[in-house]
Amino acid sequence: MIKIAPSMLSCDFSAMANEAKSIENAGADVLHLDVMDGVFVPNISFGIPVIASLRPHTALAFDVHLMITEPERYIERFIEAGADWISVHFEACADIGIALDTIRLNGKRVGLAIKPATPAESIFPYLDRCDYILVMTVEPGFGGQALIPETLDKVRILRGELDRRGLTQVSVEVDGGINEKTAPQAIAAGADILVAGSSIFSAADRRAAIKNLRGEEK
Repeated sequence: MIKIAPSMLSCDFSAMANEAKSIENAGADVLHLDVMDGVFVPNISFGIPVIASLRPHTALAFDVHLMITEPERYIERFIEAGADWISVHFEACADIGIALDTIRLNGKRVGLAIKPATPAESIFPYLDRCDYILVMTVEPGFGGQALIPETLDKVRILRGELDRRGLTQVSVEVDGGINEKTAPQAIAAGADILVAGSSIFSAADRRAAIKNLRGEEK
């Protein structure tokens, strides 16, 4: 089943609690939270206090995407704040193994993310230690960008390798430029979790937008 993870980066920050509840009521599967430090990516979003304050307002699992340097230093604090899924960037970790193990030992879903320029093969050694792989389909840092078509080749490569190794339980998540047009392309390439921001939060009917991304009829 295709899961939809609306990105709170595109919500109304002055009403995050209401926005989270709206997305939950619209049928989202998880809530995607992009954490940016202004160092690993050229933008700053929100961090641990915001996630902790948002946690009581929705029953949705929190899919926390750490776009920060040396994320292993902060993983346990994000878990305390309410993270259920945590993805760290291959390019940002001082020790990838420690980062993945810390998430796993705390009983949370383990994700490993890669930027558009990073070859899919770079993370092959870690596939069996993950619950999901996050492929950035735009340059991380800002919402509202157009999907880079070549990134879907990495989705195909990763899905093929996961299937070849019998790791069919590992999901492939895509993040960036996902809308009604590009969602079918991502799904066809092998993605089963779609992160979408503006295409959901700007929709007049968010429930219909989520159904459209899944490929369901309105």
